[in-house]
Amino acid sequence: MKPFEQPGAGAWGAIEAFTLPQDGLLPNNPALPVIVYTGALRNQPERTEQIFNDNGWLNSWVSGVFSYHHYHSNAHEVLGVMSGTASLQLGGDAGRTLEVSAGDVLVLPAGTAHKLLQSSAGFRVAGAYPGGADYNTRRATPEDLAAALPEIAEVPLPDSDPVYGKAGPLPEAWGR
Repeated sequence: MKPFEQPGAGAWGAIEAFTLPQDGLLPNNPALPVIVYTGALRNQPERTEQIFNDNGWLNSWVSGVFSYHHYHSNAHEVLGVMSGTASLQLGGDAGRTLEVSAGDVLVLPAGTAHKLLQSSAGFRVAGAYPGGADYNTRRATPEDLAAALPEIAEVPLPDSDPVYGKAGPLPEAWGR
């Protein structure tokens, strides 16, 4: 991962961005980077879902992460670790593995494959979508890839950052 390149990024804490190329039948996102906020909510991980909701990322849930590659082609997704630790694989088998813990936040642009590799007992994440978008769940199949590619291109950019709101770094990082 490379450091997030934005003037004043230090005010936001440790933020990193990286893009993931298509991996076989997993499209990832050709235009938008994954954004990782390491420890952004470490002082209040139990409030993760509420913080997302307060910043306009709705249709939220609290659970785990599927243990198979999947992605959402019609919505961007934010995942915030509320408790525990885990190894998550992003982008498919040739992608990146991240070690995450309570307080970490990942913003996954539409099409970004993700899966749980392993986790500690009690691992929980909150997930949400900009504006409460309904989301699909796609897998690594030729049919899903064919349907996903045009959908990914049509997903609108979010109006706000899921952690920092309108003044946060995400809209600028994604060209808003």
